[in-house]
Amino acid sequence: MSSRRLSYEGVAVAVPVTVPYVRYSTHTAHWFIGQALAALVKESGIPKEEIDGLCLSSFSLVPDTAVGVTQHLGISPRWLDHVPTGGASGVMCLRRAARAVQAGDADVVACVAADTNHVDSFRQTLGAFSNFARDATYPYGSGGPNSIFAFITDNYMRTYGARREDFGRIAVAQRTNALANPNALFKKPLTLEEYMAARPISDPIHLFDCVMPCAGAEAFLVMSEDKARELGLPYAVIRGAIERHNAFAEDPVMVQGGWRMDRGDLYAQAGVQPKDIDFIQTYDDYPVIVMMQFEDLGFCEKGEGPEFVRSHDLTYAGSFPNNTSGGQLSVGQAGAAGGFLGMTEAIRQLTGQAGQRAVKDAQLGMVCGFGMVTYDRCLCTGAVILGRSQ
Repeated sequence: MSSRRLSYEGVAVAVPVTVPYVRYSTHTAHWFIGQALAALVKESGIPKEEIDGLCLSSFSLVPDTAVGVTQHLGISPRWLDHVPTGGASGVMCLRRAARAVQAGDADVVACVAADTNHVDSFRQTLGAFSNFARDATYPYGSGGPNSIFAFITDNYMRTYGARREDFGRIAVAQRTNALANPNALFKKPLTLEEYMAARPISDPIHLFDCVMPCAGAEAFLVMSEDKARELGLPYAVIRGAIERHNAFAEDPVMVQGGWRMDRGDLYAQAGVQPKDIDFIQTYDDYPVIVMMQFEDLGFCEKGEGPEFVRSHDLTYAGSFPNNTSGGQLSVGQAGAAGGFLGMTEAIRQLTGQAGQRAVKDAQLGMVCGFGMVTYDRCLCTGAVILGRSQ
């Protein structure tokens, strides 16, 4: 029996910023983090000296960690965390920062995720990402996430009858959303026919099932609602949040994620049901994982994901808006910043900053995290429900 969870009442999530993505960069992760922090200061009007908390996620920052950044950027926080969990880092940083603010350990926490991408950095990252994955796959001529997620995707297709077209509907809808996002790297529409005709990468995964590695940063601020109101900053509130690690370890290959274990807790914290959610920002390293999130968070039953996708419009103006920024599949994956992309987009949606891709009358949004791939699954999952402030 777990103990009763304290609410996240009184915490504001504000000032979503994006350091524009570029395909390749000779700048370091430090530079992108610095650009993000400068943008937070400029957009919030809060002096750098008053940002007394830092929660950071980055792969290419190594050998440095968050503490090295404090010296490099000339900040002196009294609360610090480094969250190296990639796609789950946005949810995890938010949870930790919110608790720090509630406890009085920090007044204003900058949550920042950033990575660079020079010509060889992606290969180097993969080579050092996980001993488990490397030992299990490299001796057999396989390496990197494409082959791993081809394995997961193929297993899901055989188990539940999903077709490539079903995954294609997810990718095509996200491209439509990306066309309304000036920060997206992909600027051309994508049709289902083009998706189906794309070259194979690792069967059954084809080109448009894969994210494009790039460089960039995402960031936001966490503070009390009182402080956000005092500063006149538009903000969202946290209605509920969960995380889980190494869930369903008994499954031979991933067909479900930790969201499924804790979704009852998530909805209970928020006092809502799945039908009350106005949009969802799923972590989308590959479309099969988006489909699993629809199932594991209770929008449909396990195995019903393909039919759910066929029967819903997933664009920002549709019946089930998903990844309204375009997601990583069409915006790009700036390393660990991919774990923050859904968070900054959700804040924009709930604070009137989403422009033409705004979801009409949105009051509640869900952001999901998913990260740290090993051989046959990812180990970290999380989700948060954000609400429009009253």
